[in-house]
Amino acid sequence: MEAKMSMAASASISTKQQGGFDLVAFAAILVTILFWASSFVVIRICLGPLTPIELATARYVAAGVIALVYLVIYRPMPEKRDFVRLSVAAVLFIAAYAVLLNTGEQTVAAGPASFIINTMPVFTALIATFALGERFGRWGWAGTAVSFGGVALIAVASDDGFKLDPNAILILGAALCSAIASVLQKPLLGRLPALAVTAWILLIGSVPLVPAVPATIQALAAAPAEVNWGVAYLVIFPTAIGYLTWAIALKRLTAARASNFLYGVPPVATLIGFVWLGETPTALGAIGGVMAILGVLVVNVMRKR
Repeated sequence: MEAKMSMAASASISTKQQGGFDLVAFAAILVTILFWASSFVVIRICLGPLTPIELATARYVAAGVIALVYLVIYRPMPEKRDFVRLSVAAVLFIAAYAVLLNTGEQTVAAGPASFIINTMPVFTALIATFALGERFGRWGWAGTAVSFGGVALIAVASDDGFKLDPNAILILGAALCSAIASVLQKPLLGRLPALAVTAWILLIGSVPLVPAVPATIQALAAAPAEVNWGVAYLVIFPTAIGYLTWAIALKRLTAARASNFLYGVPPVATLIGFVWLGETPTALGAIGGVMAILGVLVVNVMRKR
């Protein structure tokens, strides 16, 4: 998968960056991990006073306005052939992802939610099988089974025992949207600067959320101060900065290799959730989280061998 996906951006990525140590890419990944892990916890804080759609609107429409200012000043224009790809990636990566994740986190804790989201590399490999004709192999299917088995355990894990939580499936849908968007985004990063691609994705992806702006403003006015500060944090750090650093990493590394680093998000999110919110995962949920990440490792490591 790495070989095919990197061909589209080979003109802008050196051999050293692809196979060796890239300090800039590594720093970008670390920033992405920290901010994206913290976002799962902050989302949990903001939900309640804000509905999932209102939180998505407050976070991404504000980021879209910042992106619009940048685009008006610097005017980095993609080619006409890229607009369809850019628009689909943006709507999936922003509006669809945010609403699904926010809805899921109404009942799924920050740590388990991050484990489910991190099945994205499995979806990326599956997409490559059907879209690019790549061979998945027995290790690929075995890893997928383990990972999705872990998600199933998270979905039924609760303090009261086995109880299906459909919201865990919605978070799985968010992971699928993220995987499709990352595959679509990768070739664009070979033709445009990472900041330009990020700005266009934030702007276009926020458009479906614009109709919810009036209700969101009313909800924010009535919400506690910590919710408004939480929204401001989400706009600046996990969104504006986090999406930019992720685009930088995608530009300098292959999509599959960059995604592998995101294995660090779930344990960091779980730790932040425990320290900040006192969220302690159930034993069953912890086992499911380990299985989810183990399956992703199997798909990405064993398939290459």
